[in-house]
Amino acid sequence: FENELGVQDPVGFWDPVGFTADGDLLAFKRRRCVELKHGSICMLATMGYITPEVVGKFPGYLAPSMDLKFADIPNGLAAVSQVPALGWVQMVAYAAYCELSGPRTRAANTSDYADLAPGDYGWKVLTSDDPAELTKKLNAEIANGRLAMVAILGMFFQDGLTGSAWGDWALYTDSPLRFFGGDSSPAYKSFDPATELGVQEPVGFWDPLGFSSDNDEAAFKRRRSVELKHGRVCMAASIGYIVPFYYKFPGYLSPSEGVKFEDVPNGLAALGKVPALGWVQIIFFAGVIEGCFGFDDYKSGTPGDYGWK
Repeated sequence: FENELGVQDPVGFWDPVGFTADGDLLAFKRRRCVELKHGSICMLATMGYITPEVVGKFPGYLAPSMDLKFADIPNGLAAVSQVPALGWVQMVAYAAYCELSGPRTRAANTSDYADLAPGDYGWKVLTSDDPAELTKKLNAEIANGRLAMVAILGMFFQDGLTGSAWGDWALYTDSPLRFFGGDSSPAYKSFDPATELGVQEPVGFWDPLGFSSDNDEAAFKRRRSVELKHGRVCMAASIGYIVPFYYKFPGYLSPSEGVKFEDVPNGLAALGKVPALGWVQIIFFAGVIEGCFGFDDYKSGTPGDYGWK
């Protein structure tokens, strides 16, 4: 299936769950039909979310008998409760028409797909006499459908949390991810963690486990000092992982044991190559850093300040 439509860079053929591991072509065609249909629906749904916000709404009445104008229908999920009953009947009837006018396939059956071309309903919009151009367009249809499926779920999620079709984070004041600082008044009078460094959009103050709920400023500063120290160590470690792939020091790491820098493998495998005295040096250096810098920095009121910048 690596040569089928939808196999595109940078991912290539992506089937992490292994749906196609059995090599069943008919089952693949059935899933491709479903993917194209769902992608097409989600592209329409995504445009239905965006268009009223950007372009506006139709003039006139949606339901004259109920004195309901298009302008009265809110955007997003809130529109569901405003659609009249006959409107739902029309939508269900249209969906049924689309289902029945397409290829007839039985549920839980793949043999019906033997002679079907996925997504071919007898009329073509994306077509070309150039095979390469046609493949490009059909690949774009699949890619856009996949993007739309993810996009509409994201819009539903934001709408449900914020009450806004555009998902304005400022409207979601009850978010557990904004435990502090979500109200106009400060969370604490003496010490408000929501005003400290690190509080950034879109998450705001993120303390899902409630470590700061005791309003202990000293404990907060201690945790901030530990956070900064661990962050700095991990930044150095990340660079230490990356740099040796491109450059290693010349010469010997341990002349007495004949170990060169180039002999030390990258990553975790290097742990088995470091000489015993090398570990002594590493532990000694860590002890010097711990003993001389940052031991009481949070008590001085400035976490992470070791006296040099």
